Amino acid sequence: MIPSVLPTYNRAPLTFVKGEGSWLIEADGRRFLDMGAGIAVNALGHAHPALVKALSDQAQALWHTSNLYHIPQQQALADKLVDATFADTVFFTNSGTESCELAVKMVRKHFHAAGQPERVNIITFEGSFHGRSSAGIAAAGSEKMTAGFGPLLPGFTHLPWNDHDAVVAAITDEAAAILIEPIQGEGGIRPLPDHCLKGLRDLCDEHGILLVLDEVQCGMGRTGRLFAHEWAGIEPDIMMVAKGIGGGFPLGAVLATEHAAAAMTAGSHGSTYGGNPLGCAVGCAVMDHVADPAFLAQVNRTSGMLRQGLEGLIATHPDVFEGVSGTGLMLGLKCKALNTDVLSAAYDAQLILVPAANNVIRLLPPLNLSAEDVAEALSRLDKAAQNVVSA
Repeated sequence: MIPSVLPTYNRAPLTFVKGEGSWLIEADGRRFLDMGAGIAVNALGHAHPALVKALSDQAQALWHTSNLYHIPQQQALADKLVDATFADTVFFTNSGTESCELAVKMVRKHFHAAGQPERVNIITFEGSFHGRSSAGIAAAGSEKMTAGFGPLLPGFTHLPWNDHDAVVAAITDEAAAILIEPIQGEGGIRPLPDHCLKGLRDLCDEHGILLVLDEVQCGMGRTGRLFAHEWAGIEPDIMMVAKGIGGGFPLGAVLATEHAAAAMTAGSHGSTYGGNPLGCAVGCAVMDHVADPAFLAQVNRTSGMLRQGLEGLIATHPDVFEGVSGTGLMLGLKCKALNTDVLSAAYDAQLILVPAANNVIRLLPPLNLSAEDVAEALSRLDKAAQNVVSA
């Protein structure tokens, strides 16, 4: 008999009932150090006082009105994002998946309005993850994501990761955009080198197509800059955001230049819940923290401590680990042992990690992780590695 909750997840045998900062409390009382942050969602950890207050205050005033009316909290968050980024305008969604859907629509609408309706093709990359909607799985294109869900949405060209010559060859008269994650998350923490991201920006400018960045996982301070593309010194035309922007409240956004978004006029897109007062009140509180240069400087200091410790663990356990990748507090441990074995041993050590492709374990902790919690995480990961070796 099928369960009442559709069984599409292989869930760990854990039931968390409370969170405090970087810690999760299981129903049986055990305390787990959370180095996954709900897959890079809980940017400020669990039950952060500023987020609790923002949500509570707004909940006592007004929950939902719909986008038929002006929403002051939405305007405030849009202004904060525009002031802090390349963007001229923002559309709010509930998730990264919905942000992907709009980004695809925006690209195609842009060229249709420009009198180039043949430009519909979006160039994407092996190992990518853009959500599980029809557009998202078509963009990723992997057999794991698409099997059984055909016919797929057409108009995507899938290329090898980090192959500039392949991108050049793929830019035909039907090309509309390049869509890429500056750092692949689900694909195994694979950063695109800065010079490659600059090269993609140059190609888009040369051929008059749009650069779309998926910063759902790597954005909102995760890499030590507000957004990961800032490290390369470039700006996209459209950017997908979610996860950390709501600090745990379901919230997403698409940021865009006026040039890219001008064709999205009244009636061209909509959302019942997107940008509602609750979500945007929390999003404003998140932005007040993560956009602060002092906060981002601390993210970089913390990431330095964590990465140095991980390098030490790799040297200590060469049969378990072989390398570390990533930027800021978006780090991946490439495993020699099965990453699922490392994950299981970490659970036994009351440590939360996140698996990824290419036999990688992700560390995506709260951005305000303390030095003491860094040391504790490394100690527990060391214990997990010892148990993998002895198993």
